[in-house]
Amino acid sequence: MKNEHIISVPVPEEFRFMVNVSYLARSTNECLFEIKDDKVRKAISFGNEVFLIEVSENHDGSLLVRFIGARPTNESMLNEVIHYVQDWFDLDTDLKPFYAMAEKDLLLEQSVKAFYGLRILGIPDLFEALCWGILGQQINLTYAYTLKRRLVEAFGTSIEREGNRYWIFPPPEDIAKLTVEDLSVLKMTVKKCEYLIGVAQLMAEGSLSKELLRNSGDFKAAEKMLVKIRGIGPWTANYVLMRCLRFPNAFPIADVGLHNAIKQVLGTDRKPTIEEILELSAPWTDWEAYATFYLWRILY
Repeated sequence: MKNEHIISVPVPEEFRFMVNVSYLARSTNECLFEIKDDKVRKAISFGNEVFLIEVSENHDGSLLVRFIGARPTNESMLNEVIHYVQDWFDLDTDLKPFYAMAEKDLLLEQSVKAFYGLRILGIPDLFEALCWGILGQQINLTYAYTLKRRLVEAFGTSIEREGNRYWIFPPPEDIAKLTVEDLSVLKMTVKKCEYLIGVAQLMAEGSLSKELLRNSGDFKAAEKMLVKIRGIGPWTANYVLMRCLRFPNAFPIADVGLHNAIKQVLGTDRKPTIEEILELSAPWTDWEAYATFYLWRILY
């Protein structure tokens, strides 16, 4: 179904909208989308065009995407919005092989039953994904959301619709012009301020982009490109490669949350070693990103 205001986006059989909404709702301090009455509203930007979309579930399980206010004036822009939603909810990934493996896996069988239909909710914008990874380094998730809100409200843009304000993540070109002193309003470490500005400058000058990472050859090459950047270690690189670039074998193996989830599932009194995780994860080949995401979901 397609009309001036509403698009119906088909979904795979292994998709449950409310399971994904539940994930999106895990923080009350999220600033880049709003959830109300089981509908998700988000402002998205394409060049100079900004649209507010509302995503909900149709009676047949598909997604309904409604434009609130301005809507695309041509087919090309409309297709970009559809692609954005498909990418955000990772609708193009066939999860049948993952579920076939996970249902027989000691670590995953519990989470795939509890969260069947969950997708890796993406961060389609590379700069946003990199910033989120940097902001979240060595702090808890709650404070990471606080830092993101400060960054967005200080340097992002917003639109108003129906009496509400909807924020858009600042582009790298804007952050690239800032100094560490400019970012002091965020109340985070000087190093993180330097990392954010450095990444923004690389993207603003064109030496870092989704296209370059996609065209790097393979996952390891893309990972190598990212970890060469100051402030991006293996954890941040793998996080970005799973949430933004959609590499299925991205694996933040040193993640504390992953270790805690494995400890909880196994019912042990200690976290697993990297060697033990490598052994336990041997069946996950080419599904490491989804396995990690489902284990994370047990905790948050």
